[in-house]
Amino acid sequence: MSESIVLVGDSIFDNAPYVPGEPCVTEQLRAIVRDGVDVSMLAVDGDYVTGVHAQIKDLPDQVTHLFVSAGGNDALLYAQELATDYLTSEDLFIKWSAIQKEFRRNYRAMLEAVLALGKHTVVCTIYDAVPSIDETEVTALSLFNDVITAEAIFSGVPVADLRWVCTKPSDYSPLSPIEPSSQGGAKIAATLNRVFEEHDFSSNRTSVFT
Repeated sequence: MSESIVLVGDSIFDNAPYVPGEPCVTEQLRAIVRDGVDVSMLAVDGDYVTGVHAQIKDLPDQVTHLFVSAGGNDALLYAQELATDYLTSEDLFIKWSAIQKEFRRNYRAMLEAVLALGKHTVVCTIYDAVPSIDETEVTALSLFNDVITAEAIFSGVPVADLRWVCTKPSDYSPLSPIEPSSQGGAKIAATLNRVFEEHDFSSNRTSVFT
């Protein structure tokens, strides 16, 4: 049986506009997978977790593997919401608890919809070494990544932990510092290929790739 990989989610995969003249993540993955494996991309720059539902609506039957990178835009949206508030420390924890609960609900619903398709599924964390963010924002991102990793463990799917993949400023596009550069994209593609080749998808156990 031939194998087919589809990338869904946001601009971590749909990064072509941010690497003009250089290969995007999809092209880089396509260049390194073994012969006979098809790679395509349905991810949409700017999409939230909820946008994945539309992306997978008409997924071809021949697809065998789904790679999901979603949540970064949700985190950005929530950060903007918090930036307008003047909160006490107690209020801040209450606010973050509510935000994490909402994100968990949306992420779980998305992952359940993806898993219902019966494809081998991989999820990605949100990288946090972006040059333009500070330590406070890195801490905030951990709340979203906690949801992603917890839901992956609960569902028994492998994780590509991009926090340990894109670690240098040069891994991010000079056109938009929150997007992967061609160098960062190559690292992401290599990690995805390792998951594809090395993870035992029949085990229903979570493994983490960096």
